[in-house]
Amino acid sequence: MSNLLGNLANNWIVNADLAKKWLEQEATLLDARTPILKWFCRLPPAIPVTWQEFSRSDFPHKGQILENNTVLTLKLQAIGICQDKPAIVVADPVKGWGEDGRIVWMLRTLGHEKAVFVDGGYRALIKAGISQVKSSNNPPQTGDFVISRGSNGEIKQDDLKAILGNDNLVIIDARERREYAGKTPYGEKRGGHIPGAVHLYYKQLMDKQGQLLSRGEIVAILQQKGVLQSTQIVSYCSGGIRSAWLTCVLTNAGFNARNYAGSMWEWSASPADSYPLSVILSRAG
Repeated sequence: MSNLLGNLANNWIVNADLAKKWLEQEATLLDARTPILKWFCRLPPAIPVTWQEFSRSDFPHKGQILENNTVLTLKLQAIGICQDKPAIVVADPVKGWGEDGRIVWMLRTLGHEKAVFVDGGYRALIKAGISQVKSSNNPPQTGDFVISRGSNGEIKQDDLKAILGNDNLVIIDARERREYAGKTPYGEKRGGHIPGAVHLYYKQLMDKQGQLLSRGEIVAILQQKGVLQSTQIVSYCSGGIRSAWLTCVLTNAGFNARNYAGSMWEWSASPADSYPLSVILSRAG
């Protein structure tokens, strides 16, 4: 399989044809759709995962990855994650929230160097020739992956606060325009956006079928917002899910990108004088 893998350091996304070849050589397939559908491709068996099972459950920190490395390692081994085997993640890019990107970002942050998601999601994989068969209840074989945390793809709240206003930093709000403007549909304590953040709804980087835009198109969209490939990027959303997907896509396109997993749930629940938010006021009349 090594000749198929190549250098995956900055390649966090694969097309369905390559994913199929890896699966034929016993890569691990994770199904991050919510909810997990009753029928799905099984070559090898797809293991159902949710980002919540690896994240804190206490609000406002529920977007953050669990802090206990021993607990996390056991959880990942229990779903069959192996040190040297690719972990291929699929989701529903059209109807989902970027769950595949969240799982890949998490695995990369925890030290897995062969975690990728499939461009176009489960539909693309089926179209590539993976057949749908009835799901089974057989548990996955225990993996041997051991966590080795890195900081390249992640940034914490106070570290972000400390670099706000830096010349070479661009903060990207990956949420819907209404959220950026000040609406709070997902439990945020306060509305608005982190001061200076530019808006880029994460689904703007895919077409209506859930396929990513070309690298050139993605670079052009970022350039229009003043973001160059030398720029330091920090993305956020409500709880670090959509922004994790965006971080994967930007990293894959050659950008220097990190995800603020605490995102608006954490930032908006913190004191307003230390963690301010900007609101777009609607025009009267």
